[in-house]
Amino acid sequence: MIVWVNGGFGSGKSTLVEELRGRLPEALVFDPETVGYLLRAVVPVPTGDFQDLPLWRSQVVSLATGLLAEYRRPLLVPMTLVRPDYRAEVFGGLTAAGADLRHFFLDLPEPVLRARIDGRGFFPDDPARDEQVRAWCRDRIPASTAAAGALPAGTVRLDAELTVGELADRVVAALAE
Repeated sequence: MIVWVNGGFGSGKSTLVEELRGRLPEALVFDPETVGYLLRAVVPVPTGDFQDLPLWRSQVVSLATGLLAEYRRPLLVPMTLVRPDYRAEVFGGLTAAGADLRHFFLDLPEPVLRARIDGRGFFPDDPARDEQVRAWCRDRIPASTAAAGALPAGTVRLDAELTVGELADRVVAALAE
């Protein structure tokens, strides 16, 4: 089973996955960003977004299905994936490979998402780079907002203003259904 926790940058995906890790200790955490960082070290990413690389999308599918096959443990995946065509490609590849994909979307009003992004620190020793990352995340808020209005069938929408414990309770309950 793949538990994909989706939502805008700053919505709480990684925090929720860490909470779920404690409740589902057999699960592995697979963060597709690591695939992007690897690719960025090897090839240019002209747009600045590694999700635009077809190889990123295919490798996420390959690695996730490989982890499932090799270790036979659930995967917890914290990853913003809001472009409908990319989401369809990745999710379609996972389900075509036989993965039991459970999609959760952390939904937040835009002002709350913006405040969370502005309150985050990424590179404390490099304020200019820190602001560059925050600006990149803010620029992607409209895509996250649009994605919330067009989620694939079967998606469990979660109110990301709930506590992390409440969110984890809802995910665990949904997985038991």
